[in-house]
Amino acid sequence: MVLTSVGKMVGLQKKTSGIRNICILAHVDHGKTTLADCLISSNGIISSRLAGKLRYLDSREDEQIRGITMKSSAISLHFVKGDQEYLINLIDSPGHVDFSSEVSTAVRLCDGCIIVVDAVEGVCPQTQAVLRQAWLENIRPVLVINKIDRLIVELKLTPQEAYLHLKNILEQINAVTGALFTSKVLEERAEKETENESISDTATGDQIYDWSAGLEDTDDSHLYFSPDHGNVVFASAIDGWGFGIEHFAKLYSQKIGIKPAVLLKTLWGDYYLNTKAKKIMKGDQSKGKKPLFVQLVLDNIWSLYEAVMKRDKEKIEKIVTSLGLKIGARESRHADPKVHLNAICSQWLPISDAVLSMVCNKLPSPLDITAERVEKLMCVGARTFDSLPPETQELKNAFMKCSSEGTAPVIVFVSKMFAVDAKALPHNKPRPLTQEEIAHRRELAKQRHAEKLAANQGRELSEKPPSENSFEAMKQEADNKESFIAFARVFSGIVRRGQKIFVLGPKYDPLSSQCSATNDLPLVPHMTCCTLENLYLLMGRELEDLEEVPAGNVLGIGGLQDFVLKSATLSTSPACPPFTPLNFEATPIVRVAVEPKHPSDMPQLVRGMKLLNQADPCVQVLIQETGEHVLVTAGEVHLQRCLDDLKERFAKVQISVSSPIIPFRETITRPPKVDMVNEEIGKQQKVAVIHQTKEDQSKIPEGIQVDSDGLVTISTPNKQATLSVRAMPLPEEVTRLLEENSDLIRTMEHLNTSLNEDKKTHEINQKTLDRIKEFKQKLEQNLQGRKWRNAVDQIWSFGPRKCGPNILLYNFEGYKRSVWQCLGNAVKEVSKYRDFDNSIVSGFQLATLSGPMCEEPLMGVCFTVEKWEINTVGEMLSTSSQDSGEFDAVEHKQNEDTTLTSSCTDEVCSVNEHQGSSQSVPKSPEKTSKHKGEVLLADCYGPFSGQLIATMKEACRYALQAKPQRLMAAMYTCEIMATAEVLGRVYAVLSKREGRVLQEEMKEGTDVFIIKAVLPVAESFGFADEIRKRTSGLASPQLVFSHWEIISSDPFWVPTTEEEYLHFGEKADSENQARKYMNAVRKRKGLYVEEKIVEHAEKQRTLSRNK
Repeated sequence: MVLTSVGKMVGLQKKTSGIRNICILAHVDHGKTTLADCLISSNGIISSRLAGKLRYLDSREDEQIRGITMKSSAISLHFVKGDQEYLINLIDSPGHVDFSSEVSTAVRLCDGCIIVVDAVEGVCPQTQAVLRQAWLENIRPVLVINKIDRLIVELKLTPQEAYLHLKNILEQINAVTGALFTSKVLEERAEKETENESISDTATGDQIYDWSAGLEDTDDSHLYFSPDHGNVVFASAIDGWGFGIEHFAKLYSQKIGIKPAVLLKTLWGDYYLNTKAKKIMKGDQSKGKKPLFVQLVLDNIWSLYEAVMKRDKEKIEKIVTSLGLKIGARESRHADPKVHLNAICSQWLPISDAVLSMVCNKLPSPLDITAERVEKLMCVGARTFDSLPPETQELKNAFMKCSSEGTAPVIVFVSKMFAVDAKALPHNKPRPLTQEEIAHRRELAKQRHAEKLAANQGRELSEKPPSENSFEAMKQEADNKESFIAFARVFSGIVRRGQKIFVLGPKYDPLSSQCSATNDLPLVPHMTCCTLENLYLLMGRELEDLEEVPAGNVLGIGGLQDFVLKSATLSTSPACPPFTPLNFEATPIVRVAVEPKHPSDMPQLVRGMKLLNQADPCVQVLIQETGEHVLVTAGEVHLQRCLDDLKERFAKVQISVSSPIIPFRETITRPPKVDMVNEEIGKQQKVAVIHQTKEDQSKIPEGIQVDSDGLVTISTPNKQATLSVRAMPLPEEVTRLLEENSDLIRTMEHLNTSLNEDKKTHEINQKTLDRIKEFKQKLEQNLQGRKWRNAVDQIWSFGPRKCGPNILLYNFEGYKRSVWQCLGNAVKEVSKYRDFDNSIVSGFQLATLSGPMCEEPLMGVCFTVEKWEINTVGEMLSTSSQDSGEFDAVEHKQNEDTTLTSSCTDEVCSVNEHQGSSQSVPKSPEKTSKHKGEVLLADCYGPFSGQLIATMKEACRYALQAKPQRLMAAMYTCEIMATAEVLGRVYAVLSKREGRVLQEEMKEGTDVFIIKAVLPVAESFGFADEIRKRTSGLASPQLVFSHWEIISSDPFWVPTTEEEYLHFGEKADSENQARKYMNAVRKRKGLYVEEKIVEHAEKQRTLSRNK
């Protein structure tokens, strides 16, 4: 097919119904880029012979070397089907787990996606992940089962076996989709039940059954993949062929004389052809007959492969003539049979036709965007669509129409920024020279030559060359500059070059502004105004200039690098809300510190890191408290790519990189029941508990009391306040709950601060309140038992950063403050503690941010403040005692009431409390406010509050040290696909790196095992390479961050009993994993490490006589 001109593309962009925005998603190495090559070759952009070898969309050098895609890149294709023309904006995305953030950026811009699955490997972890991402963004998938040639050439399956294998893969994929669908149905059902809108009056069991059955009947066609629905293509991209069964249905309907509609229904499934009766019958297996699909489709493909591979010339000629193809002499004589095969198949069953016609038939155009998807995009955070202002709700119609009228508001979403070489921009490209320019250059060259001669003779014309050189240098500088282009899609209106538009940040609130993009912009937070400098048509490695882009198209926008960091919403209407942020599957976990080799290059490095941060959707760039510049990436391959980019593109300086900074967490556990040799503690003989108890005593300085049960009592340096703090481990479920709901806790914190400051915030959303109530109920369910009584109501703060997985409780009288204020049970009270409670919370935040073992954050710890006495002097004492005297009585009474009537609901209790406090202390607020001015305010931010913060931090640290401390390591889940012969080696590598195998299962129909294991992040560096080396490339792991796990060994353990001495020896110098990690972190942070250089040296050897 001929190359399509840019003018033609611009014309097609205006017909919205003929546009398809699609992305290709799959597991790594399942053939996405090869499939993209085949589709691109149909437009004549690359030669069809090079499709699959060129990997056109992998434009980076490291992508070509590694053979994997590392970024999502777009290209626009033209496709003619019958009398209709289509514009297909195709985005190729990476399959490697490290780059799953790039998949999110691609999926947001599309309306449909092609899921590619390897016919041999089947559904892999990343296949499930991309299906989930497509599902979350509400985009419709179609399926390509690729690499079917491997079933013939590698696995050597018969057509019948291959049919069963393909059927099995389809079932697996539909199972994943079904699971996603079921979870959605159940969520909706739960929501409806909470709103008490029962669908029918039948019993619950029947109701659920009827409901799901009804849904299966209606939504089946969108949900599941089945060849007879026309949303599955069988293909081999490397051999250039692919087909949907409708192709064969048309072909055979003429030959056999059966209607194409009937064949379409029966070509896939348990049907066979009764040749005598010329009828299609059901139940092939029971009668031992071949299914139609095997008989009419697979047998032909297998026989073609067999003929070409065995070089059976007669048979090949017969096949070629019967199919009416023309094969060139070059292909048929080629030494490699694959070339010959490709020539035949790509003419007989061209893959581009099969895939693109499926895309045009089955995937929606931008006009078919669903209302559900629009509402999902427009609702940020916990807000519901109905709570948005009316102007914003009207924008939904603009989305749904996807109209390109002049009056329609322009709405554009930028999903990522990517860097291109300034040379690649259309206006910098070399163009053919005119005759005049050639003549001018000739003159210049002659002049330069003459100058050189003159300079050599007498240096008469020495003024001019420097100016020439400086001009050259400037030009060089301009060429080296990186330009950033925004990868975007127009959802409504027409985008024009030079247009003024608002850039809305993720925290922008449409309520806060009403103005147009042409006015002088008033100061509105999270909103700036910019001009769109250049618009580009993305053509893989090439860019083409555009003047305007109508709605529904994917485009590149130049000149936004100063306004957009990673993603943003652009709109001419300030009522437009920012779109929901992209959801990334991979969490960045691998950190390294970078510094320039030559300190003078520091400014370039800082600038380079800013550019890198903008160019990569997932990377995080931080400056730590120590002043180190840190890169946080999603994995080893991602890290390598980021470092290469820094060195070669963005900073262009030599850099030195630290070994990876591995994150740990610190926690405490319950005292162990057995010791290190599994003897019950306390039963056996304690031998020479020499240094241990003494050391424990010496660790605690004077003035701090530690009870036997771990209660730490400590006073501030000025002796005006005394604190008693106890640390307890939180149950695992609670820690997990706090981690999952960190965003909700952050929202609660914002609501509480705005309530405390008496700001008029917009009505708290009911949905958010319900989520907070549900969160509170879950906490209450998990925190049960005597020691957790009333714990949930006594939560004072979460930490670190007020939203972490640790809790601070207050358990002393005369004080009441709750994190649940936003639920309506806020009690405005006055007490002597009120002015200093923030100091205690700040101390707790500091303590949880860096623990005592190695200054790492804490996790799963609950601190309870059991006693807090303020012994202040003089006037302050008398004022506070008056207030707190009457208040304590009320407080005490309330506490009794709540314990007696704990069965009553939260709302009623909170009302009673509110009334009680307001009746009993009618005058106290005015009274204290008067004294506050005199005494308390002076001290509220004075030295005393600072002392309280430090004391609270110390108290928390000593409370932690009074309990058994443990380190928590970050863990990866690791999925390895390996054949039986290399299983042993895989296990060897895993056990060497402290991995733990969870399950191992054999994949049906293959000799491949899937091993699921967990592996500490600390041990994972070089893991993938080592496994590939040890197994000669037969096993490849997928590492995804999963959870935090406690390392069971105690980092401070020393042998104390006779059995332990016998087992571990006096020095107990066998490797203690936890201590090794702890010391490594302490060394890195420059903290004191207790280690002796040489101990018990048996014999000294000098260097000169090293024998």
